[in-house]
Amino acid sequence: MTQTKKRTMCHHTQVCNPLLKEFMEQAFDSFSSTPVLSLRGQLRYKEKERLEARPWEVLKEYLPPRAYNIYTCVHAVANALHAAYLSRYKWTMRLHPFLRKFQFHNTSVAGVDLDQNGDLADDLDLVNTMVLPNGSIWNVKMLPYSRCTQSCLPGHVKVVLEGKPVCCYDCSLCAEGTISTQEDAERCTKCPEDQHPNRNQTQCIPKHITFLSYDEALGVVLVFLGLLLSLVTLLILGVFIKSIETPIVKANNRDLSYALLASLLLSFLSTLLFIGQPRIATCLLRQTAFSTIFSVAISSVLAKTITVVVAFVATKPGNRMRKWLGKSLANSIVLLCSTFQTVLCIIWLGISPPFTESDMNSFQEQITLQCNEGSVAMFYTALGYLGLLAAISFTVAFLARKLPAAFNEAKLITFSMLVFCSVWVSFVPTYLSTKGKYMVAVQIFSILASSAGLLGCIFLPKCYIIILRPGLNTKEHLTAKS
Repeated sequence: MTQTKKRTMCHHTQVCNPLLKEFMEQAFDSFSSTPVLSLRGQLRYKEKERLEARPWEVLKEYLPPRAYNIYTCVHAVANALHAAYLSRYKWTMRLHPFLRKFQFHNTSVAGVDLDQNGDLADDLDLVNTMVLPNGSIWNVKMLPYSRCTQSCLPGHVKVVLEGKPVCCYDCSLCAEGTISTQEDAERCTKCPEDQHPNRNQTQCIPKHITFLSYDEALGVVLVFLGLLLSLVTLLILGVFIKSIETPIVKANNRDLSYALLASLLLSFLSTLLFIGQPRIATCLLRQTAFSTIFSVAISSVLAKTITVVVAFVATKPGNRMRKWLGKSLANSIVLLCSTFQTVLCIIWLGISPPFTESDMNSFQEQITLQCNEGSVAMFYTALGYLGLLAAISFTVAFLARKLPAAFNEAKLITFSMLVFCSVWVSFVPTYLSTKGKYMVAVQIFSILASSAGLLGCIFLPKCYIIILRPGLNTKEHLTAKS
């Protein structure tokens, strides 16, 4: 290469374009020390070595578009000459017939075609030409973008319209629990169980954990009611203990009254086991304690009613029921009924005990920590047994309501059992129709309401007489009333 002040001239045995020189070196394994077009360099190549065997796809990267088009034309003429030479018309050098029916492949995927007029057939590509920092050119083929509707935003999915081109589509919101994070999404992705979509359904966010706690308003109200009713029960128990020798306390079997008040107090306090984060211990005690304590309370009411009936039947001369009078009958009824419920709870804990679980499906944005009852059949069996005791108590009290009123609690027991049964009959459908922590709230409310019904209907009238009408709390008044 000879360099002057105004221009640079290249020797005929050298390659002037540095990019083309680099291509020739890569294509023919030559070195910069040997001129590519020199005689010495040419002897290194095989005589019949095909040009197509060289990496011509690399050439497109080193040449500008105009130079590459010139290469394509020369390549076409060379192929036409070769086809004419191989044909039977070797005596003519007319290339037009061969060019008209000519087709060959270059670096384009679709190849180069000439139509019947000799023009280049339409084969158009969208190409993005980039010049790299080292001076080389890089052509990137681009796909055409065609559509007849606006892009679907994230959170939506494309819906193909029947009878229209694929570029025409409709946009639909992702289904509940699914998201899409890009435009024109083909499908929506479902969030994991412990996550839920945000408002725009563009990403999954963690669900927040919830349970009936002492901090929320509902939990505070239920705790307040439970403690308040427990305090009222203690006050009534204190009144009965203070008035233990009065006729009205003695006449209504004070031992059963104490047992009933104690069981009602424990029933109110047992609601605290249902509030707070569920744990294994609370789940095991929650239903079994409620069932056992309630069985003692209802069996005490049943024993009170049966004792009243037996007392009036035994007053008749020569009646054999007199031997059943006393504490033994009442204690036997309470012990037998409560023991049966205790055995049911032990079987329940042995077969399928309650356990803690995380409910991820009831609410879309929440994970509810709750106690699984284990055996649903045992849960409703224990609840049904309480209902059976309540129904028997109601029936016996209703039949004994017309006995003399001096020593008769049948009317009060009838009304209290009516309240009790009404609460628990409405409990079942309400409990089954709620989810999460509200199921626990329904059961707590049922326990409080039914226990309060027993406490108010049976004991408040007696406390009224003891505290406000002490003149009625005499043996003469009770005897005259009977």
